[in-house]
Amino acid sequence: MKLDPTKLKDWQIAEAAEETMLPIAKVAESLGVQPDELIPYGNSYAKVDARAILKRTGGKQKAKYIDVTAITPTPLGEGKTTTTVGLLEGLGRLGKNCCGTLRQPSGGPTFNIKGGAAGGGLAQVIPLTPLSLGLTGDFDAVEKANNLCMVATNARMQHERNHDDAWLATKGLKRLDIDPARVQMRWALDFCAQGLRQIRIGMGAGTLNGFEMDSGFYITVASEVMAILAVAADLADLRKRIGKIIVAYSKDGKPVTADDLEVGGAMTAWLVRALDPTLMQTLEGQPVLVHAGPFANIAIGQNSVVADRVGCALADYLVTESGFASDMGFEKFWNIKCRCSGLKPDAVVLVATVRALKRHGGGPDVKPGTPLDEAYTKENLELLEAGCRTNLLAHIDIIRRAGIRPVVCLNHFYTDTDAEVALVKQITEEAGCRFALSKHWEKGGEGAEELARQVIAACEDPTDFQFLCELSEPLSVRIEKQVKEVYGGDGVDYEPAALEKLKAFEANPETASLPVCMAKTQYSLSDDATKIGRPTGWRLNVQDILIYQGAGFIVPVSGKIMLMPGTSANPAYRRVDVDVESGKVKGLF
Repeated sequence: MKLDPTKLKDWQIAEAAEETMLPIAKVAESLGVQPDELIPYGNSYAKVDARAILKRTGGKQKAKYIDVTAITPTPLGEGKTTTTVGLLEGLGRLGKNCCGTLRQPSGGPTFNIKGGAAGGGLAQVIPLTPLSLGLTGDFDAVEKANNLCMVATNARMQHERNHDDAWLATKGLKRLDIDPARVQMRWALDFCAQGLRQIRIGMGAGTLNGFEMDSGFYITVASEVMAILAVAADLADLRKRIGKIIVAYSKDGKPVTADDLEVGGAMTAWLVRALDPTLMQTLEGQPVLVHAGPFANIAIGQNSVVADRVGCALADYLVTESGFASDMGFEKFWNIKCRCSGLKPDAVVLVATVRALKRHGGGPDVKPGTPLDEAYTKENLELLEAGCRTNLLAHIDIIRRAGIRPVVCLNHFYTDTDAEVALVKQITEEAGCRFALSKHWEKGGEGAEELARQVIAACEDPTDFQFLCELSEPLSVRIEKQVKEVYGGDGVDYEPAALEKLKAFEANPETASLPVCMAKTQYSLSDDATKIGRPTGWRLNVQDILIYQGAGFIVPVSGKIMLMPGTSANPAYRRVDVDVESGKVKGLF
């Protein structure tokens, strides 16, 4: 069946392709997953038993390990997931045994501005509807574990308020004396719900409605529980990390953990099956392991260490994706995820589009739901060159700082002219990097063969992978180095409360050497989304610093970033519906 992405919506392409998709058992067999290591959810997707696979293979890496990142995006996105899937299809057409590892889409963007995250055109992961609507329940499990901890916290505060120590002792409890103003954890919900950022709970007459206090919600992917799912090595490691989550502080300043609340074991119980990745496939049948969550601007934004280790043990080429641009997603892949997994990339793909490069060259603002200015649909070499020499070169420099020469992939749009493609290629090669034009959206694997060949060649290039900082360096020094050497800023300014936390974390041996997981806008290299290109002469403003002790990192919150996004006036859910005769969902994209 010939599918034309210029005439069909993504969901229509996916629906048509699903009629002839491979049984998931065949996909598993092609990857080397044995029948007793497959946990089917019907015929089209399945969990894989990660523990059994890693035990059988010894967890030894045989795959070339490839990360896909991008330049600073516009709000429309530049096709990083689409490129990841297209690269897999291209490798498949060249006869390579390959596997992808992708993050599971969040309900927040799926039903808001951006829409789904299954790829697009002829470079998609299928089946689309289950992928977009909860899949095998991992996000639900993360929400349940997170919110159970919040239930335990508020209930404990109520009981300690209502009863004396003697009564608590009859229940086997010791007073934790939680400070209601220092409950760090928040509730989790996988939607963009600005109305839940700040709430008050426990209201009502009497003493049976919980403890009245200010609280709020984070989007589920920003939960520390999701971060732990992404970085945990195995179930034992997951359980240990969950227990170490600092939920709150007592009135005398002592941390109160999930294990102090005796809820760590129950939280882990929700996550046992969630620790196994979900196996799916591209439109052309290549295996894809889907696991953990997106949002590298406010979270770690990586698929899981477990999925990567499974894929690297089974495939010859493992293609993973980091969230947002290289200053956010790749930086966290480089300095956090690779530390946790012990894996080092053999190649990095830097995705760019003519549209985004023109924007960073000074083009008009790009807004979802409004027509593109003709600067983006007609040839404009001046804007394009300015964007290349600022934003593209900045991201090349970030990746080279890690000791790797990236492959620059120009994700082709039908409005791109030959002269524009030639200009991006020229500037890329002047910077000493490989270049590939990829038409995977339009042509699937056939359109990605050039990209696949360049990546295969890049995997044989010498690398000198090294972390940005040694964890023995002071936390403040590491944050400043990240700002100066990755983002290109002049330094860091801390709000008084953030500075107080920084000093406390540096003075504590248990927290002083934790990696940094920055929360920052994805739309600029700076902490100001309006500063395009390669901003200079700015300083990062840190408004707060969170401690994710279980996940194992410090989270500086910079600029005006929110850990619970908001829903726009024209959200994607307005275009989603169900065919009541067939039961099929339509409108997902």
